Amino acid sequence: MSLPSDFKWGFATASYQIEGSAEADGRGPSIWDAFCKIPGKIADGSSGAVACDSYNRTQEDIDLLKSLGATAYRFSLSWSRIIPVGGRNDPINQKGLDHYVKFVDDLLAAGITPFVTLFHWDLPEGLDKRYGGLLNRTEFPLDFEHYARVCFAAMPKVKHWITFNEPWCSSILGYSTGYFAPGHTSDRSKSAVGDSAREPWIVGHNLLVAHGRAVKAYRDDFKPSQGGEIGITLNGDATLPWDPEDPADVEACDRKIEFAISWFADPIYFGHYPESMRKQLGDRLPTFTPEEEALVKGSNDFYGMNHYTANYIKHKTGTPPDDDFLGHLETLFYNKAGDCIGPETQSFWLRPHAQGFRDLLNWLSKRYGNPKMYVTENGTSLKGENDMPLDKIVDDDFRVKYFDDYVHAMAKAVSEDGVDVRGYLAWSLMDNFEWAEGYETRFGVTYVDYEHDQKRHPKKSAKSLKPLFDSLIKKE
Repeated sequence: MSLPSDFKWGFATASYQIEGSAEADGRGPSIWDAFCKIPGKIADGSSGAVACDSYNRTQEDIDLLKSLGATAYRFSLSWSRIIPVGGRNDPINQKGLDHYVKFVDDLLAAGITPFVTLFHWDLPEGLDKRYGGLLNRTEFPLDFEHYARVCFAAMPKVKHWITFNEPWCSSILGYSTGYFAPGHTSDRSKSAVGDSAREPWIVGHNLLVAHGRAVKAYRDDFKPSQGGEIGITLNGDATLPWDPEDPADVEACDRKIEFAISWFADPIYFGHYPESMRKQLGDRLPTFTPEEEALVKGSNDFYGMNHYTANYIKHKTGTPPDDDFLGHLETLFYNKAGDCIGPETQSFWLRPHAQGFRDLLNWLSKRYGNPKMYVTENGTSLKGENDMPLDKIVDDDFRVKYFDDYVHAMAKAVSEDGVDVRGYLAWSLMDNFEWAEGYETRFGVTYVDYEHDQKRHPKKSAKSLKPLFDSLIKKE
């Protein structure tokens, strides 16, 4: 069991979750700055205004990465730090752009390969106000392409670009459940605006077209001289049938993945949405124009995979409600026989089940023709971690075991099953602003003391990954 000699591993973060300095050096507000100001939206009433103060601690973070032996680091750019209002005719904030250019240079000088995400959910608020942001099929893709071009031109040394992080979350959590910014939902007790039956599918479509535009721009005008690669990062859980003897549950397992992952991956690899989605959603699912299809189909140099957990899947009968986004099924932690899928964590949705990771890697590889893959996020929270004393927090054996189990499952998928995984980026380098859960949930391999001095304290899990990968990566 082994991984290729050039396998890259390291850690991942996102701009709004770690940077802080929300108004520093000309940064404009994002939809998350606005969302955090709405009472009741964030569990502890917090925001990313300070977060881990990483904007002012880039060297400290690079030193941390180096000390842990990481060979790669995935981070995201704040669009509103680079173009404060966001649009293609709006001014560029040179200070914001220069910050990232220097960060890339400093990472490379430290021997760490940057994986750069253009969009990790923090749309400039200016674009949301101007034309409805992600809901606008014409303006949004053009503004995103322009923003991407600004970044490509400024950072030619970046060889691994990711357009969007988890478009499922932007679409469903932002425009169906209202759990994430901008908080649209049909539930009028939560939001005055939103149509859960239609908006998420429109947003997903527009994100795909914007992705296609950015990829075409990179391939046409930057890749020939820069020689990098570009792809998208999609999220999805592993699925197991609630009743393995019931063909409807077995079929529902695939449908769950199709509604989560293939919603975006099928258009990119095949040029159309999955049949299961077209059947259930009908005309609520947009159709690609020939121009859009040409942009989207084939627009991945690699597949970025974010993965955390697994569920037992039970099919439903009857007609699905208009706000259903799962594929007319139930997700459960116990199967018909009473088996539990994995131990509890601090995150209500997350239970470790490492075999599911291997299974899903194989599912994706088979469906999409064995693409080059990077695991761009994988990790776990730990039940009650935030309430523990520091000496207990840094002794995170549960997380050590999670990484050990999941990385070995991935190595088996590579060496025994032939899945083409080239890199692994653990979520997350440090505890950070966990979106709607605020700072109550910790995913970091490094403890951050938010209350006092933002000091970083590496946990046991932080130090466990280098020996783990050293044992698996082939020596040249």
